[in-house]
Amino acid sequence: MTKVRPGESPAEHPRAAVMEDVAELAGVSTMTVSRVLNAPEKVRPETRARVLAAVRELGYQPNSAARVLATGRSGMLGVVSFDTTLYGPASTLFGIEQAARDSGYLVSIASLPVLNRNWIDRGIDRLRSQSVDGVIVVAPHKSAAEGLRNLPPGLPVVAAGGGTDLPVPVAAVDQHAGAVRATRHLLSLGHRTVWHLSGPPNWIDASGRVDGWRSVLEAEGREVPEPLVGDWTAHSGYEIGKRLAREPDVTAIFVANDHMAMGVLRALRETGRRVPEDVSVVGFDDVPEADYFWPPLTTVRQNFGEVGRQAFQLLLGRMAGVQDEPRRMVKAELVVRESTTVSR
Repeated sequence: MTKVRPGESPAEHPRAAVMEDVAELAGVSTMTVSRVLNAPEKVRPETRARVLAAVRELGYQPNSAARVLATGRSGMLGVVSFDTTLYGPASTLFGIEQAARDSGYLVSIASLPVLNRNWIDRGIDRLRSQSVDGVIVVAPHKSAAEGLRNLPPGLPVVAAGGGTDLPVPVAAVDQHAGAVRATRHLLSLGHRTVWHLSGPPNWIDASGRVDGWRSVLEAEGREVPEPLVGDWTAHSGYEIGKRLAREPDVTAIFVANDHMAMGVLRALRETGRRVPEDVSVVGFDDVPEADYFWPPLTTVRQNFGEVGRQAFQLLLGRMAGVQDEPRRMVKAELVVRESTTVSR
């Protein structure tokens, strides 16, 4: 066997690297290398990281057919996703891919035009044909609940995002708590009530934010304005913002995502309503550009990467036979910037 020295690149080898090369470079046994590649959840994180670093350095490519025959696992996970152009689903997907890669798994993605029972069935069937070991469904729509009630037996499935009524384990940001923090922040500044620009009602996250906002106003005995419904785009925020700008009693607006909040900020500015002097605005998501809006946007930060990582950990548990962990919640954090101030 050709000896492998630390720092030696794969290009310097007269042949492709084999498992023994990885074991020698990582300072472990071939059995440990095999465990990292086939059942990484059973290996200590520091050992796993050392082995995976050796795999990357050597360009080692496991024999997938041999792996399936030996372990019954392919080392590939499936992800069913919808509308990955939106910031939340795209960021969650990136978190899943990163967590899977760090644990030695490959990811195959089935991107669907609609999250309903028919399309979810088709997406999962496509992934099963690739012999995936388990599936994560990025499930922001209420229609996903029905689509997840008809899963093939024996296939581990979890959801990233989604409500309490999903029939599979879920990792999600606590939308209700995030909306509560945003609404309480605005009331603490002396505003009599808070108007809400919501997302589409068929989105689970949008409903959670409406519920959190309403619960605070009702508990405080404040007027509860009828929520105005947008479609997550800056354009819808701009159009609804023009309507709100014409109402002198509107002094505080909680917007269900940052892109709609961007449209609201422009509408208020164009109509002469100053932010935050006349109207305080809070968004939701904390997109990378939020700190560069004018004024910089107070918003609720969602850690989508952590949602992806937690969903991956849930799936590893299901693959290992864990059945009693239905939900992992990720905290939503209020980030106060310059778009909110004390009511005058």
